[in-house]
Parts: sequence; C-alpha cells; structure tokens
Amino acid sequence: MTPVLAPFSAMMPMGARLAQSVGARIVPIGWRHFPDGESLITVEGDVAGCDLAILCTLRDPDRHLLPLRFAAATAREMGAARIGLIAPYLGYMRQDRRFAAGQAVSAPLFAACLEESFDWLITADPHLHRIQDLAELFSVPTRRVATAPALADWIARNVADPVLIGPDEESRQWVAEVAAQAGCRFEVFRKHRSGDHQVEISAPSRVALTAGTPVILDDIASSGGTLVRTIEQLPPVRESPPICVVIHAVFADGAYARVLAAGARRIVSTDSIPHESNGISIASLLAGAWRSLLETGERRQERREVPGFSRS
Repeated sequence: MTPVLAPFSAMMPMGARLAQSVGARIVPIGWRHFPDGESLITVEGDVAGCDLAILCTLRDPDRHLLPLRFAAATAREMGAARIGLIAPYLGYMRQDRRFAAGQAVSAPLFAACLEESFDWLITADPHLHRIQDLAELFSVPTRRVATAPALADWIARNVADPVLIGPDEESRQWVAEVAAQAGCRFEVFRKHRSGDHQVEISAPSRVALTAGTPVILDDIASSGGTLVRTIEQLPPVRESPPICVVIHAVFADGAYARVLAAGARRIVSTDSIPHESNGISIASLLAGAWRSLLETGERRQERREVPGFSRS
C-alpha cells in the first residue's frame, strides 16, 4: 500500500522532501476561512484505503487543533485505513503539573484530544520536563525523533572551531551529544527563570569562551530571553560573534529581531516550524520514524500508569 502524506500548506516544502524520502503520494489539505472566521477544510485527493499521515506543525496549537480534527475526521469518512499525525513541533507539553490551584494540566489534556483523531504520532524533540516518555501521555504509538545528528552535521560543516554552549543544566545531556557528534568542545551555563520573560544566565568560565566560535544551542526559542541573556554573558573580547542554533523556532513577538540585536551573527533553526531562520532539514529523520511505523503497523495500546505522573 502506497503511503499518503497530507501536508497543511505551510508545511509543503518539508512535505515534498518527506514524501520523496518515503515514496509517498501527496494529497494537500486545503484550508480557507469564511468571513466570520470559521474554517473550511478540504482533503484534496483520494485517500480511500490508504495509510495517511497528516503533516502539521503545532507552533500555534489553538489555531490548528480544530482544522486538524476536521481533516482527520474527513479523511476517515473518505475511507483512510489509518491516520497519523506528523507534528515536528508538539505544543502544550510544558504544563505537566498543576502548579497553582485551578490550573489546567494541559499536556495530558492535549494528548487525549489528539489521540481521539489520530492512530499514531511522530514529533521531534518535544519540550518535556518531568515526563520522560511520550507513552506516559499517549496510548497511540509514538515516535520521538532526536535532531542531534542534523544539528551536529550542520555545525561541523558550517562553523569554524565551534564551542557549543548550553544555556542551562537541563541542556547538558543533549548539548554534550551534539558536541560529541560534531567533534567539538562544549560549555554549559546556569539559568534561573523568574517569569515568562525574566531569565538570568550565568557563565561558569568566561576564559574558556574567548577562543573559537560560540554556538549557543537551544531547543525552543520563544521569547528569545534565554538566547539574549546567554549572548550577554559571553566575554566582550572573542574571536567570532556567536551563532545561535535552535531546534524549534517559535520566536514570538519580535524575539527573532531581539536576538539578532543582542549580537548574534546568525540564527539557524530546523524546519520543524516554518521560519526565515530555517537552515537545517529534519525531513529525513521524520521519514525514518514514519517508515518504522509503516513497517511495524503498531496499534493503540492501553495507557500504562507511570509512577510519579499525576495530574495533581
């Protein structure tokens, strides 16, 4: 059975690479708005009997959730045998606990909403904190793609004498992995966040950062505060201005311009979210995960209880 990929329009560039890698047929998802703001979703091709993957990033999950559910339901009505979601960026993973009375614990709620429509999920480096495995949230089969090989390859090919910088201790493990694959040094800073836009960064050693090209790695650039504060902690005398490498380019409310103004020579991101900074394709990594799901034909499982995971 030839797999079918149904990209939302913003994801067509990635969709073309992904479909070619897997040998999939493309059936676009049409999305237009009526004057009152309601969406009209169209599955623009035959999907009967197929193994369908819908490609949509969830950088703006509130805006995309209803269209996604409409697309999946329509494809199922048209006879699709199995429907999965490839969401290179998966939103709503941050709120995995109730930190104040009355707050919604959005990570499991959002997961439950998605798996009502989809039979499997693929995403890249989800922003998980206390949750260790997507199986804690999803009963449908999932694949968690690691982007480290793509980041390391880009850095090794494009940056002279790189010194990788992780903005906080949470980043140590994956920054060390990227550094090992790229064959370069790394340093890890310390971060304290006191609000959505208030971040304090401190460097363990400025001396070690005076040589080479600083490459600041961050998994998600949203407000840009972490990148700006990290740039400010670099020694004023150094060989090269810093380069920022980001997995998920959220860049809300002028954040991209603020990071450049802070002194970044260049910002490069993966194409998990369409953005002008995109320079690292992860289509082949996502394709590998999709092929794995196609070959195994995994089905939904009963959600397992994981010690320590609670909605309270």
